[in-house]
Amino acid sequence: MRFDTATTTLLRNVLDEVCQSISLRETGVRAHVASKILEAATKGEKTPDGLKQIGRAALSEAPTMWR
Repeated sequence: MRFDTATTTLLRNVLDEVCQSISLRETGVRAHVASKILEAATKGEKTPDGLKQIGRAALSEAPTMWR
């Protein structure tokens, strides 16, 4: 699925906000969170709060070996 520029920007901003305490080198964690946010957006979730909630849940469930 392709997203318009505004949605892509929203998704990137949500990912950055949710992962602000995670090192950029922690690519496994960031990829996990990004995939969950993208999955939600593909299913129709487009609100910043909804996407952040999903991203935070994904962050908390990321395997500890990724952190």
